[in-house]
Order: sequence, then C-alpha cells, then structure tokens
Amino acid sequence: MTHHLYHAPADCPVCGDDLIVTRKGCRTCGTELAGEFTSCAYCGLETSELDLLRVFLTSRGNLREVEKHLQVSYPTARARLDAVIDKLGFTPTGDAADSQSDPSDPVTGEPAEEPMSPQEQVLARVAAGEISADIAATLLASL
Repeated sequence: MTHHLYHAPADCPVCGDDLIVTRKGCRTCGTELAGEFTSCAYCGLETSELDLLRVFLTSRGNLREVEKHLQVSYPTARARLDAVIDKLGFTPTGDAADSQSDPSDPVTGEPAEEPMSPQEQVLARVAAGEISADIAATLLASL
C-alpha cells in the first residue's frame, strides 16, 4: 500500500521558530531513529518554489524555460528565482554594479544575450502592449 507523503512545515505553528526533525522511520522494515536531525535547506520552500527550482535545474539553468513554464515575463521569472535564492539564504554572485560591467547572467553564469535588434525592440513593444500592431508594421517598414 502506498502512503501519501505530506510536505512537513518548516516553522512552528505556535511560536514561529524553526522546526527540527526528531524522528525518522523506514516504512519497509519499521526501523525508527529518534534524536535531533537538521532539516534540509529546501524543506522550507513551498511547492511552487520547489517546482520553479525543478524547472530551472532540469533546463540546466535556462531562465527562458522557467519563463515559459510559469507563463510570465523574463524579469518576473528572474525575480521569482531571486526570491527563492534569497529565501534559501544564498547570495547571488555579483550585484547590480557588477552586472553592468560583466556581460554574463549572474544567476546562470552564461553569457548575456545579445542586445535586441531594432526589429526585436519593436516586437517587444507590441508584446508589452506599448504600441499597436499597425504602428509596429509602420515602424518595421521604415527600418
């Protein structure tokens, strides 16, 4: 018989302090261990945050895949990943000043994307709702 495993809370519902694992057991042979065990860093993440990390890792750090999976813009996908990184207590390499001088993506370490062509900029403005398709067609024709 397969038992459903629940995601254990990371914080105490009474005082809000961190919970620790005090008992572990084997469902096959019934062996039990009691004591004070540390939780993993990822145990405090919510299901949606774990899903984001799964997509990020299985796509080998491709934020465009995360963007597609979440159906959000690239900046939103990156902000959500940054929030998970922050929640885990990790410090992303570099900062805003470094990202100006370093052309690589601070999260993936991959080279930054090439600047958008004028045509791509026009299409991005349409996608963002800044201009209509008619205005975009006129702009593209003049390029």
